[in-house]
Amino acid sequence: MSHIQNPIIPGFYPDPSICRVGGNYYIACSSFELYPGIPLFHSTDLMHWEQICNVMTKENSFHVESSYGGGGVMAPTIRYSNGTFYIINCNYAHRGNFIVTAKDPRGPWSEPHWLDDVPGIDASLFFDDDGACYVMGTGDAWDPQLGTTSQGIWVAKFDIERFQMDGEPYTIFHSAMRGAEHPESPHIYHIGEYYYLIIAEGGTDQHHCVAVARSKELFSYFENNPSNPVLTHRMMGSYAKITNAGHADLVQTQNGDWYAVLLASRNIDGKYKNLGRETYLCPVVWEDGWPLFSPRTGRVEFIYEGTGLPETLYETEPARDDFDGSELSMSWTCWGTPYEPYYEVKDSKLSIRCIHQKLLKELKPASFDFIAPRKKDRFIPFIARRERELNFTASCRMDFVPKGQESAGMALIQQMNQQYHFERIQEDGKGYLQLVLYSTEIVSRPYLPGFSSATRCEIAAKIPYDKETVILKVEGKYKEYTFYYGESEAALTELAKGDSTKISTEEIGCMTGTMIGMYATGNGKDIDNQAVFDWFEMR
Repeated sequence: MSHIQNPIIPGFYPDPSICRVGGNYYIACSSFELYPGIPLFHSTDLMHWEQICNVMTKENSFHVESSYGGGGVMAPTIRYSNGTFYIINCNYAHRGNFIVTAKDPRGPWSEPHWLDDVPGIDASLFFDDDGACYVMGTGDAWDPQLGTTSQGIWVAKFDIERFQMDGEPYTIFHSAMRGAEHPESPHIYHIGEYYYLIIAEGGTDQHHCVAVARSKELFSYFENNPSNPVLTHRMMGSYAKITNAGHADLVQTQNGDWYAVLLASRNIDGKYKNLGRETYLCPVVWEDGWPLFSPRTGRVEFIYEGTGLPETLYETEPARDDFDGSELSMSWTCWGTPYEPYYEVKDSKLSIRCIHQKLLKELKPASFDFIAPRKKDRFIPFIARRERELNFTASCRMDFVPKGQESAGMALIQQMNQQYHFERIQEDGKGYLQLVLYSTEIVSRPYLPGFSSATRCEIAAKIPYDKETVILKVEGKYKEYTFYYGESEAALTELAKGDSTKISTEEIGCMTGTMIGMYATGNGKDIDNQAVFDWFEMR
C-alpha cells in the first residue's frame, strides 16, 4: 500500500495552495524572485506530484528582480469556478496584487488582471455555493479586544468578471492568539452551516502555526477556535526534525476525506533549514464542528497512511539533464526575469554568456514600492535547480577558458550574499580553480529601515588549472559540502570541504531555499566569452 511521504514536494516550494477539480488536484507554490514564477503541480492521489507548468513567464508579462531573496511573488491562492482556474497573488516587484486565469491549468495563463483596489498581502479568493465571489486579505483594522488598531483579516465582495471589489472590506478576524505577529494567508470555506477561516500567524519561522475561526455569517466577526493554534511545532523546540509548520489550505477528496497542505522545513542541528520551506500534507478530520489536523498525534509526520485515491502516473525527471531539447525543462530557474538572452540551449549543450551582471549583490533594506519603475537589468546569469534533499550530489561538465576577469562554474546560492562559487578564473595570465564562500555580517536588523550589512569573502581553496574541460561536483551530507574536480567523472579529486550552515536562511533571514546550478559572468563587464555545459546531474 502506498503511503504519504512528507514532504510531498521537497525543496524550496513554500506557501502551498490547493484545489480539486473532479479527481485532479493542483498545488500552486511561491517562487519569490525566481523566474519563471509560481510553479504549478498536479496529482490524482495527493501523494505523488508532477510539475505541469510555471504560471508566470515573459509570455504573460512576468517581471521580477533579483534583490535579497525575499521579494517577488509569494503566497498564491489557486481556485476553480465554472470552468476557469484562478490564481491570485502579490508581486512585490511590480504593481502588487493580481489575478491570472486559465481554462487549462497547464496553460496558457492570462496576462495579469491588476487589482489596484485590493489592499494588503496574501489576498485569497472564495467562491460560495451560489457562485458569488469574495476576496480577502490582511491589513490594519480596529481590534476591540486590544483596543487598538492591529493586523487583521478582511473580506469583501468581488466582481470576478470585472476583477474589482464590489464593496468595502469588512474585518472578520484579527488573530487567534492576542496580539500575535503576522496573521496572514487567509482562506475561507463554506462547510455545512459555517464559514470557516484558516489563517497562519506567528511568522513563517519557529513560531509559525495554523489557526481556525468560524461564523454562520460571512460578514460578521468570526468565533475563535478554543483549541487554537490547531497545528504548530513551536512547542516542540528548536531541535524538532520538522519545524516552521503553518500556512495551510484545505481540500476534500471525491471520497469525502479531508486533507491539508501546508509549509514546513526540515531541520539541521536545531537551527538551520537550507532546503527552505517545503510542501507537506496531513489528514484532517472533523470533531465538534472544528477541523482536527493530523489526528492522534497533532503534529506533522513524515509518513501517513495512503489516501486510497487513484495513483498518479507520470515520468520522473531524469537525474541528468543532457540539454537535448531546444529549451530548458520547467524545473530550471533564473533569478530575476532574464530580459537579455544570456543563455542558449543548442546542440545538446547549455551555453551561458559572460555578461556584466554579477552573482553577488550587496543587501539593501526591503522595498515594497509596487509602483517603482521596473529595472530590466536586475537578474543574475545563473541557471539553477532547488536543493531537494539534505544528502545529494550535484555535478556538471564545463568547457571554459577565462581570458580576463570573467569567471564561470557551479554556484550554491541562498540569497544575494550567501553563496559558494566553485569556479574557473584567470589571474596574471594563469588559470585557476577555486572555491569561494561569500557570507554576511549583519550590522543591524535585516531589511528594516537603517539596515546595513557587510559581505565577507573567504577563498576556501585555490589551485592552478589550465585545462579547458572540468568536471565540477559537490556532495552534500547533512550540513557538510565536499567539492570535487577533475577531467573525467572517473577521476575526481577533492578540492575542499564547506559548511552548508554558512549559507543558511538563519544567517540573514531570506525566504528561499538553496539553489544549485551553473553560471558565467563578466564580473561587471560584458565579455565576449561563454561557458559551455555538456550536462548537469543532481541525485
